[in-house]
Amino acid sequence: MAVERALRTSAPHALLDAVQDTLTVHYTARKVDLLMADYAMTILQPVNALPHTAAPVPIHTSAPGRAFGAQEPYVEAGGRGGLCTAHLPVSVRGDRIGILSVCLPAEACDPATLRELADVAEVLGHEIVVAERDTDLYLQARRADRLTLAAEMQWQLLPGRSCSRPEYDIGAQLEPAYAIHGDNFDWSASADHLTLTVTNGMGEGIEAALLTSLAVNALRNARRAGLSLSDQACLADQAVYGHYQGAVHLSMLLLRFDLATGETEIIDAGSPKMWRMRNGRAEPVALDAQLPLGMSEDTPYTAEYFQVSPGDRLLFVSDGVYDVASPTGERYSERALTRAMTNSRLLPPSQVPRAVLHELSGHRGPIAADDDALIVCLDWRGRP
Repeated sequence: MAVERALRTSAPHALLDAVQDTLTVHYTARKVDLLMADYAMTILQPVNALPHTAAPVPIHTSAPGRAFGAQEPYVEAGGRGGLCTAHLPVSVRGDRIGILSVCLPAEACDPATLRELADVAEVLGHEIVVAERDTDLYLQARRADRLTLAAEMQWQLLPGRSCSRPEYDIGAQLEPAYAIHGDNFDWSASADHLTLTVTNGMGEGIEAALLTSLAVNALRNARRAGLSLSDQACLADQAVYGHYQGAVHLSMLLLRFDLATGETEIIDAGSPKMWRMRNGRAEPVALDAQLPLGMSEDTPYTAEYFQVSPGDRLLFVSDGVYDVASPTGERYSERALTRAMTNSRLLPPSQVPRAVLHELSGHRGPIAADDDALIVCLDWRGRP
């Protein structure tokens, strides 16, 4: 409670100072660090230093990275002077933000203290999300390199990179993280429904980002007005066509899940591809293809229905995955994607996109990516 009061009364850029002061007084902490996950989800960067002035911590080969990946506290014991360091996940409703590392006397690293510190890290995550409206500090700490302007626009458009509720878990990732163009994902949940959209962008640079921004905001406007999924697609289609007059278009997959039954409405508007893993078997899901958004005036869209069952894993993949070629010209095939899904089946959805994209980069080799690659993973549990 003391930490929460200190966080809520501190300046947005001084959250770490507030945590340091209160943990020192109430928990005899010797050192407190806040590490933020970068956009590519490969490193953790310290907040207590200006951008690029302190060495980053690799996620896959470090103690803080172990806590970040498992989303569970991890304690490093045996430090100098009888000290231990607790690494605690900082996340908000499943969206992984970073790690709070607290150095304590070894005798203070008991289970009750760790539970309280885990609660502190969760409160800190919520305060960071609020503080980002008023300061750039935490956004700066997330970037290991400068973002292109198009990438800046796209990251600001996203809802997060993962989300967790009793009925489902979602994880998503875009590559190349610092130079994305038009691929996008969006989600929103109510008491009874989850709406998910996956966009395969068209074009490059600012123009691609502007096109995607127009379509995504049109969909949000229609969704928040309470329109059906078909009407949401029609309104976004009219917005894109009205501005570009058919010169460009946008491929998109729109889904609306009933949280109680798993019944799903789907509109395949020239979409990214959808895969399902059920009982350990991965297979593509065939959908009725309709026109991309903005291709022609007043295009009607009709939803089809799909049943998702508890234990199902859905994977959504953009063209930037299928079209990747190896140095010898071999395309990344459905067989390779099936293998990647099978190999990552035991990972949580928040880690699956990164794992699949890692295999994709191995297939591509040293060749620079010439298109966005987007992967969204959804694990469905449903309601009892």
